[in-house]
Amino acid sequence: MNRVIIPLKCTLLFLTILIVFSCAVNPVTGKKQIMLMSEEQEVRMGLAYDPQVIATFGEYKSDYLLNFIRTKTTEMGAISHRPNLEYHIKILDSPVVNAFAVPGGYMYLTRGILAQFNNEAELIGVIGHEMGHITARHSVSQQTKQQLGQLLLIGGMIASEKFAQYAGYAMQGMQLLFLSFSRDNEREADALGVEYSSKISYDAHKMADFFQVLNKMNMADSHGGVPTFLSTHPDPGDRYNSVHRTSAEWQARLNYADWKVNQDSYLQMIDGIVYGEDPRQGFVEGNTFYHPELKFRFSFPSGWKYENTPSQVNMGPPDGKALMVFTISPDKTLQNAAENTLQQLGLTLLETKNTTVNGMPAKATVSRQINQDQSTGQQTSNLVLTYFIEYSPYIYVFHGVSSEADFNVFFNPMESSMKTFATLTDPSKLNVKPTKVFVKKAPRTGTLSGILTYYGVPQTKLEEVAFLNNMELTSTIQAGKLIKVIGQ
Repeated sequence: MNRVIIPLKCTLLFLTILIVFSCAVNPVTGKKQIMLMSEEQEVRMGLAYDPQVIATFGEYKSDYLLNFIRTKTTEMGAISHRPNLEYHIKILDSPVVNAFAVPGGYMYLTRGILAQFNNEAELIGVIGHEMGHITARHSVSQQTKQQLGQLLLIGGMIASEKFAQYAGYAMQGMQLLFLSFSRDNEREADALGVEYSSKISYDAHKMADFFQVLNKMNMADSHGGVPTFLSTHPDPGDRYNSVHRTSAEWQARLNYADWKVNQDSYLQMIDGIVYGEDPRQGFVEGNTFYHPELKFRFSFPSGWKYENTPSQVNMGPPDGKALMVFTISPDKTLQNAAENTLQQLGLTLLETKNTTVNGMPAKATVSRQINQDQSTGQQTSNLVLTYFIEYSPYIYVFHGVSSEADFNVFFNPMESSMKTFATLTDPSKLNVKPTKVFVKKAPRTGTLSGILTYYGVPQTKLEEVAFLNNMELTSTIQAGKLIKVIGQ
């Protein structure tokens, strides 16, 4: 929970979009195909997704790096198959190695993937690949196939649409954001990425090299519940050789005098980028959540899973029969926070009391929410325990939700957790620092292992940092060569 982003009281725009079947010409293939929406509707969908993406991950702030990425994206967009589309690209504050596109020209790179790149050509190739998904309208096809069926699936026990929009905002629609493309889509996006990056004179062979790096990473399907690149961009088969062949063809056709790689300039741009999880945005040790920036802590039941997002912290047991959400109210008083929250969530107040939590003014409520199954007409109900806690300058909110049948089972552990909210005073937690990537010059010619050890990289991290540089520990490094190290 790294900054105050209050979940929007929203019904996403694409729920109101009228999907009209029409025959249109694919801008890449030139062939007619059935399209489920117009370009205007596609842009509106991207505009609706964007705040959800940012609320889920947060933006990573690096003005120089972002300006460079935007400039190159605009340059490639102008020579793409959809030059009139306005392209948007942002850096997400996530350690996960991924890049993705949503309809309407919106693209996202995580800081995790930026830390993994070793030159501009790799970066531009991946942006070109994501742009290819947009120009070929792959993302439109994927989104419209599943949007109505999956939009409200935010897991286990939460059946209420209103509660989903508020308490599950960061999870809502994640299935839609990360639909896996087909291998045919990936093959076409690879070819378009090569074409677009080559046309602005970047060496697209490096794109193939980076995909090989991703394969070597042997990434799990997800990291902290968020899909990684290979799970959303499956290898279409022989990707490495195919991209190299296509790159050679475009280089022969264009016959530029020079093909840019620009390793040193790229490494200098990412010098100091946060690597891995950023504890300044909140971190967990054991079953206690600490937030150094906002100076609070709280504990949650042992064995429960958790998800930390910019707008909230989600916690729940593995069986999904309960959910506890921690967030921040936009209101300035406990009374207003309670009244407005209950109204927004469509809750019926059953009990309320004024209390304190570790010396801080608080208000506790128990309320009911009736949910109606649209297909069967049957009604079910959830009970919601909510604590509003005043800790200047904000009103912090805990919601604990379960079905009415299970509520007594979860009431005590949820209330006990809420009452652990307290001021964070431990200097070791307040002063925790993130790990960063630093770019250093090799002081002498030697092995990568020796250079990394010289710069203080722990022995346990040598293999990881060698891979971050796409090198072997035994690789010979010439004096003065730039390399990546990690540290604080």
